[in-house]
Amino acid sequence: MARLRGPDGCPWDRVQTHQSLSECLIEECAELLDTIDSEDDSHMKEELGDVLLQVVMHAQLAEERECFDFESVAQAVNEKLIRRHPHVFGNVDAGSPEEALARWDAIKASEKPNSDLNGTLSDRLPPNLPALLYAKGVYREMEKQNLLALADFRNRFRNSPGERIDEDEAGVRLFEIAAACRRAGIDPESALRRYTKTLIKRIENAESSE
Repeated sequence: MARLRGPDGCPWDRVQTHQSLSECLIEECAELLDTIDSEDDSHMKEELGDVLLQVVMHAQLAEERECFDFESVAQAVNEKLIRRHPHVFGNVDAGSPEEALARWDAIKASEKPNSDLNGTLSDRLPPNLPALLYAKGVYREMEKQNLLALADFRNRFRNSPGERIDEDEAGVRLFEIAAACRRAGIDPESALRRYTKTLIKRIENAESSE
């Protein structure tokens, strides 16, 4: 990558920036997700390489700015994995996936006491997530913080939030909603994002009035 970015390298690679590569990163991740959905191992290997290439390119750009390099990126994630798995690399216990995840979240929050991890519900998720992932993440945080009772939205649904459904049924319902939105001229992404933000405000108002 240093050669590609050098004076005798590739004209396209030489002019790239972190910002110009952002769209490429999204596209490569989407292509990787497609191979995961189709369980296509041979193409998954290729797409993982393309995602890794994005990491290499961003690290090279940062090295040119004398900020960090690829080796320091790898070292940082290695140290993080050890630090946040004391039940593997230390002397504590974690008897279930839920307990291990709770320990990870607690350590993460303690490492960043002034970050959004310790802020309001709306602070704890990247705002640019697709609406469906954003809604799922908000619900996850509601579960973690025992906020479901404040939501006051259980009766709006045919099925309770605690209902267990399989992947096929989830796919059918989501497709039916997408089709209904198409017929009604509604953008489902915008509709879900607006409702999720409304729900967050309702919960935060309820918390502040307690």
